[in-house]
Amino acid sequence: MYDHIAMLSMVTCGALAGCSAGTSTTADTGARIYNGNCIACHQQDARGIPGVYPSLVGSPVVLGDPSVLALWVVRGRRPSSMPAGRYPTTMMQFGWMNAQDAAALLTYLRSSHGNAAPSVDASLVAHALDTAP
Repeated sequence: MYDHIAMLSMVTCGALAGCSAGTSTTADTGARIYNGNCIACHQQDARGIPGVYPSLVGSPVVLGDPSVLALWVVRGRRPSSMPAGRYPTTMMQFGWMNAQDAAALLTYLRSSHGNAAPSVDASLVAHALDTAP
């Protein structure tokens, strides 16, 4: 009987450890969002598909003003630096993303796959989304 109690205690502690709050980092969240939503077009290596989907590696849009990037990702607003017609596809809108998730994704894009740009704060994303017409 004591073996069952000891086993139950170990299983419970293990389950609680796996569910502890705060274990996910911004990088983990950004990677999870990228892998779940962006990878089909931009590919695992973020280099896109030439002539169809743009590369995110070294992209002036990704490495530039994060407010502009946030508006493109969340609202589908094409940056003026990315002329229409360059690619035959249109960026999907990810309007379901809150500012915190968008900031995590943008930070991931700006700091992975060889990119090296500063992280993006959720308050900057919220401000961009709130003040855009």
